[in-house]
Amino acid sequence: MSRVALVTGGSRGIGAAIAIALKNAGYTVAANYAGNDDAAAKFTAETGIKTYKWNVADYEASKAGIAKVEADLGPVEIVVANAGITRDAPFHKMTPEQWHQVIDTNLTGVFNTVHPIWPGMRERKFGRVVVISSINGQKGQFAQVNYAATKAGDLGIVKSLAQEGARAGITANAICPGYIATEMVMAVPEKVRESIIAGIPAGRLGEPEEIARCVAFLVSDDASFINGSTISANGAQFFV
Repeated sequence: MSRVALVTGGSRGIGAAIAIALKNAGYTVAANYAGNDDAAAKFTAETGIKTYKWNVADYEASKAGIAKVEADLGPVEIVVANAGITRDAPFHKMTPEQWHQVIDTNLTGVFNTVHPIWPGMRERKFGRVVVISSINGQKGQFAQVNYAATKAGDLGIVKSLAQEGARAGITANAICPGYIATEMVMAVPEKVRESIIAGIPAGRLGEPEEIARCVAFLVSDDASFINGSTISANGAQFFV
C-alpha cells in the first residue's frame, strides 16, 4: 500500500506540481485547497487526485479536513505545507488585518496542518514534513514584512520539528523557492517580470516542477538522513 501524502494549497501553481510529482512517484495524494472550487474540480478531473476544501488558518477546520483525508485514504505519512497568501503593502501602510491574514495562513497554517498529523507519525515511527518557505523569508522584501516574517518563521518551525522528530523517524525540511513561473508571477506587468529575471543569475524564472522534484526527493527514503535543512531553489539569486 502506497504512503499517503497531503499537499496544502495543492490544486494550483507550485502545489499542483508537487501533488502531481508525488502521484507520479507512487504516493496516494490528497490536495487541499481554500476556495477556488472550479480550479479544484478541474485539477481532480485532469489528474485523478482528490481535493479537499478547508482553510488552513482554522485549526478545527484543518483537523476535520485531515480526518476526512485519513478516513478516505489512510494515515497521512507525508505532509507538504505549501498553502500561502500575500497581502503586500509598505510597512507604514500595512494594516493589522493584512498582517494577521498572512500570519494566520502562512505561519499558523503550518502549525494547523502538521499538528494533527504529528502524533500519528510519532506512533508509526515514520513521517516526512516539507514546508514551502520562500527566498523572501531568507532575505526579506520591500512591502512584504508580513510575508517575509511568516516564511522566516517557517524555517524555525522546520528546524525545531527536525530535532523533536528525528528519533521517531520523522524528518522536517524546507524549500525556499525563488521566483517561479506561476500564474501569480506571470500576471505581473512584463516590465516588472523582466526586472525580476534580470536579478536572477540563471536568467530565467524557475518552473513549478523544479520545486516539485525537490519535494519528491526530500520525502523519499533516499533523504532519510536529511533533517532540518533548507533547499534554496532560486537560480543563484540569493545565498545563505
